[in-house]
Amino acid sequence: MSDNKNSDENLIWHKVNTEHIVRDKWIDFRRVRYRMPDGSEFEPYYSYSRRDYVVIVATDKDGKYLCVRQFRHGIGKCTTEFTAGGVETCGDIDYTSDLEPEMKKEDALETAKRELKEETGHVSKNWEHIITIPSNPSIADNYAHIFRAYDCEKVSGQSLDDTEFLNVIKLSEEEIQDKIKSGDFIQPVHVMAYLLNKNGL
Repeated sequence: MSDNKNSDENLIWHKVNTEHIVRDKWIDFRRVRYRMPDGSEFEPYYSYSRRDYVVIVATDKDGKYLCVRQFRHGIGKCTTEFTAGGVETCGDIDYTSDLEPEMKKEDALETAKRELKEETGHVSKNWEHIITIPSNPSIADNYAHIFRAYDCEKVSGQSLDDTEFLNVIKLSEEEIQDKIKSGDFIQPVHVMAYLLNKNGL
């Protein structure tokens, strides 16, 4: 017999009111009033929806990691990280719809292949899915789809979007670790992706 006091039902916050502060093709940023488990209400609680995205742990035939350097607005400086990008959708984004997990994963793999080629000019015939995980479950509902790509080969130059300015660099295992320790490779999901890949998940 289950103990109701230990049930998740006693932990859930229920939405009372939602105000969409910004809602466009990039983000749905909300101010929400919640009823907490004890019956009292709390506001404002801010949350947002954005597109899912991919992160690719890619290595070439020499075992070097394919990385990029680019400017990150939140911290106001350039950082080193893996190739990544948003999962594209056809037509207007509907943040309230739920795709089947199999469909979402297939779309994510195609995104990963496209992003790797666009950002680095490399392709791979050897792909594996590492994990799909919420990017920031405290305030966001999008997911990061993490892949590994082996034996990557350069087949073209970069094909960047109008707002993308990045340089490709190849790093050894030791160089990646040094950059993590020095605070240069600091995107949290990318650090997790590296560690999961290194530990063979």
